[in-house]
Amino acid sequence: MKNHQSPLSTALTEMLSIDFPIIQAPMFLVSNVKMAIAASSAGITGCIPAMNYRSCEDLRNAILDFKKDTNGPLGINLIVNKFNSKIDNQLNVCIETNVEYIITSLGNPKRIIDACKPKGIKVFCDVVNLEYAKKVELLGADAVIAVNNRAGGHLGPMSPEELIPLLVSNCKIPVISAGGVSDGFQLKKILDLGAAGVSIGTPFIATHESDVSLDYKQAIVDYDANDIVVTDRISGSKCTIINTPYVKSINLNANWLERFLFRNKWLKKYFKMLRWFIGTKMFEKSAFQATYKSVWCAGPSLEGVHSIRHVSQVVKDIIEPLMTEGDN
Repeated sequence: MKNHQSPLSTALTEMLSIDFPIIQAPMFLVSNVKMAIAASSAGITGCIPAMNYRSCEDLRNAILDFKKDTNGPLGINLIVNKFNSKIDNQLNVCIETNVEYIITSLGNPKRIIDACKPKGIKVFCDVVNLEYAKKVELLGADAVIAVNNRAGGHLGPMSPEELIPLLVSNCKIPVISAGGVSDGFQLKKILDLGAAGVSIGTPFIATHESDVSLDYKQAIVDYDANDIVVTDRISGSKCTIINTPYVKSINLNANWLERFLFRNKWLKKYFKMLRWFIGTKMFEKSAFQATYKSVWCAGPSLEGVHSIRHVSQVVKDIIEPLMTEGDN
């Protein structure tokens, strides 16, 4: 139940009826129903990638399991580009189960927005610049997720200090920042820039509710922001990973042939599909069992993670300093 007296009320908390303006970010292979339920119990909201489920029936069952255990809001992340052959069925499941919101990534969200608006399902769209933010606003998006250069996984080119004020001053819909927040002071800084909330991922990897391997969780604890490196070899887009001994032994930059194939008018679609398939299998293998070839996705906000915690404790550690500040 939302506490309407919360000093952290924003457009996001009002929109989703949550206590604190935080989305537990949709993380490939990491986000799950247990995490989303714990997030809801802690006064925030969790979002799960549809692609974490092998079938649409598995996705449906996951959503129903969540709704059976809590009445808080649940979000589903949909990849809306041509690589996702399941998009129509995934969208139908989201509508039939009446999820509260959808976050769209990597493509044109028009059909998602058009299908969800009549059903009262909110649609938030990942953006990395003003041009795309204005496009999705015109399409009817309810908010934008401003993916900045401190995001984990695929990141944007601009700092939060640049991107958030730019979007806030030029868009009429709420701006939610993604990237670089692991404590309350960072959250307050983002809110002071005009954001309606934040999407936080990396700190939630190292939680007891996460199903990834203990080695992956411990890596989030042991490494720091200086150990995050960027590679464009996985999908052709820049992606952040932890600089493990294995990662140090490989070339992070696409070679000349890969760059040619990523950009070739006729071949790029098929090469990106191949690289995406290889990359997701590599991440999948690394996430659940440690090998000497482990490649772990994370963002620089792991700097603020010093132990493996419960989801509720992660939220408490972020929120408590601000609540105390609000009481003074």
